[in-house]
Amino acid sequence: MEDPLALDRQVCFALAATSRSVIALYRPVLEPLGLTHPQYLVMLALWQTSPLRVRDLGEQLSLDPATLSPLLKRLEAQGYLTRTRNSADERSLDIALTEAGVALRERALAVPGRILELLGVDPATLERVRDELTVLLEASRAAASPPRSAG
Repeated sequence: MEDPLALDRQVCFALAATSRSVIALYRPVLEPLGLTHPQYLVMLALWQTSPLRVRDLGEQLSLDPATLSPLLKRLEAQGYLTRTRNSADERSLDIALTEAGVALRERALAVPGRILELLGVDPATLERVRDELTVLLEASRAAASPPRSAG
């Protein structure tokens, strides 16, 4: 009988080790763009939808405001985005791409292909893994959220 506490049987270990290893591959690929991996994730979200409220961006990236705020400040200092108070809700900040932020997208188009090349995995396999991880992410979020009471 296999040991249920064996390290190589733990989903948490496989996820953590894989995450660190794959993200490390991004570092040299993103360096010429002047981006860290978390900054790249912010830019990906903004290339998809800009402007975005900070709260919505945080939810989309699963980042809390304390983590997101310094990322946004650095990207603003680099000239890639602006942060402005929402005119309808003074408590809310809107994040929008600048022309330089929009232009950076063109250079970033090479990133996914380069990562695929470094991994040496076919696109279909990578897409399947991504889809399975998304199912696991949704399941873990559902398990972590308290059940809603009826009534």
